[in-house]
Amino acid sequence: MGRTLENPVIVEFPLRGSGWMAVTTPATRVPSHGVDILGEAYAYDFLRVDERPTPHFHPAGTLRTLAFGVPTRECYAWGAEVHAPFDGEVVVVEDTIAERGRVHPIREGAAMIVNGATFTPAKLRSVMGNHVIIRAAGGICAGFAHLAPGSVTVRPGQRVSTGDVVGRVGHTGNSTAPHLHFQLMDSPDLLVAGSVACAFRAYEVERDGSWARVVNGVPTRNDRMRSVHASE
Repeated sequence: MGRTLENPVIVEFPLRGSGWMAVTTPATRVPSHGVDILGEAYAYDFLRVDERPTPHFHPAGTLRTLAFGVPTRECYAWGAEVHAPFDGEVVVVEDTIAERGRVHPIREGAAMIVNGATFTPAKLRSVMGNHVIIRAAGGICAGFAHLAPGSVTVRPGQRVSTGDVVGRVGHTGNSTAPHLHFQLMDSPDLLVAGSVACAFRAYEVERDGSWARVVNGVPTRNDRMRSVHASE
């Protein structure tokens, strides 16, 4: 559809609250995940972190996290509601993939590399984890991956409005910690989809102890974000 970072589709930010960071973002590189497959060249990974100078996704320190892992459900992002970024129709739902009960970053990272290097269509579910795809009237689709099992609130064929909850952040599939993988694409078929760049209509970024509003922005990996919506 010819939508690049110079001409992105503008959508609503799909998360709520503060503490979000785009740890993978097309603002850093394209393709953002290092490979141009599954419609993810302009995809984002949103992780929720605390206020420590070095971002942490769990209350534990770095050494403990690396050595022993941490419980999945104690991670800051786990269970956060995921919201539709536009009006549309639900076309794909996967909600049956089990979630790993602990996060072991080294193990998870190694598995992610192996899955990426040996990807075949048969591995799609194990890479995406639980996921939802919504198609807008113009044909652009939004994909949400790594959702918590049993958290998806929609079904194929259902109409959703901007802001409706579609699921919750989890740790399924190719996930190194509970986070939301979000992307736009030109087809609901991930095996043939082309990536579509997007920017977010409004959010705030913490700068020098205060919050600055960003309009139609592409978050960088250093931005600590909080949501802004029509009612705020």
